[in-house]
Amino acid sequence: MTAQVSEQLSYKGESLSLCSNPLSPFLINSDFDFQSTSTACWRGYVGYWSIEDNHLYLKHISGHLKNGQLVTLETLFPGFPNGVFAHWYTGELRCPRGSLLKYVHGGYASQYEEDLFISIEKGVVTSEKIIRNGNPEKDAPKG
Repeated sequence: MTAQVSEQLSYKGESLSLCSNPLSPFLINSDFDFQSTSTACWRGYVGYWSIEDNHLYLKHISGHLKNGQLVTLETLFPGFPNGVFAHWYTGELRCPRGSLLKYVHGGYASQYEEDLFISIEKGVVTSEKIIRNGNPEKDAPKG
C-alpha cells in the first residue's frame, strides 16, 4: 500500500498533519461513496480539521463522490457549510512532528521525531501526550 495523504489539523496555533481519519466513523453509516483519484488517497477525500475550545470540528473537505459530484461540507452536513462539531468521533488523533526518521511506503506508518496523540471522546479533547521517537540524522527532511 502507498503512503497516504494526511488530513490536516489546526491545533494551538500549529498546522499539523493528521495520521487518523476522524470522518470514517461517520461515513460507515452513510450512503456517501467517495471516488479515489490516487493510490496516495484511497479514502477519496482530505478533511481539514480544527480543535477550538477543546472541541474537534471538521472545517472543510476536498473530494469527489463516485458519481463525480464535488463534496463540500454542505453535501455531508446540510445547514453547516462553515464547520461541524465531530460528535461522532471517539478515538486518538495522531499528529507526527519534526523530522522524518523512517519512511514507510504504506498508510501512515512513517516515523517522525515525535508524535502528538490527542484523545477525543464524542468530539471533546480529554487528554494529550507526546511520544519522542528518536533524533533525526543530520539534514533529515522535516515532516
